Amino acid sequence: MSMKSTPESIGAPARIRVALVDDHQLFRDALRTILAKEPQIDVVCTAGDGQEAMNAVIESGAEIVCMDIAMPRMNGIEATRLLLAKNPALKVVGLSANCDRAYVLDLLKAGALGYVTKSTCCDELLRAIRSARLGRTYLCPEVGDAVAGALLGGNGAQPATRLSTRERQVLQLVAEGYTSPQIAARLFVAISTAEVHRRNIMRKLSLHSVAELTKYAIRRGITTNGA
Repeated sequence: MSMKSTPESIGAPARIRVALVDDHQLFRDALRTILAKEPQIDVVCTAGDGQEAMNAVIESGAEIVCMDIAMPRMNGIEATRLLLAKNPALKVVGLSANCDRAYVLDLLKAGALGYVTKSTCCDELLRAIRSARLGRTYLCPEVGDAVAGALLGGNGAQPATRLSTRERQVLQLVAEGYTSPQIAARLFVAISTAEVHRRNIMRKLSLHSVAELTKYAIRRGITTNGA
């Protein structure tokens, strides 16, 4: 008995399993609809913020994560770092409205392989997804120009790598209006520990008030609060 050949049986590349993480549902849904038309791509899960992505992405078996940066609860930079710690085989592509080099460098430092802006055409995102699957870095032209400027010695803000993972978590919660007792409860630490983290963050960043911390967090894409 003969068997009908399938694309997989004759050596066609396997479909790329993609996860979409973005806090704007309309954008997320629109992008999912666009990618669903691509014959080589399966959108296997979506999430509205980094915290939701932690389980959804791992359970879906996604290969590539298209990651927004500024999201509530957990931003895309922190989510990228934690997801790759859980599954180093994942590939992350940043997908943001902002091409500020600080955003780009922070995400690449967290382990992302690509970065495209939401203003670019879908072809740029597809190139980034395919490149990431091959383990190659891809930056859309607009982002590439921003990174080149930084590498050539620009005087813009440096990535917030001086902060520890815990300090970045505390910074986001402070910027989103949580008090020290509330932060302690969310992170399962003592109130005194949360307060020490707050003081250390202010000292490291040379900031002196919650308002300044909030502005800093918004500029760096750590939170969408107030944006």
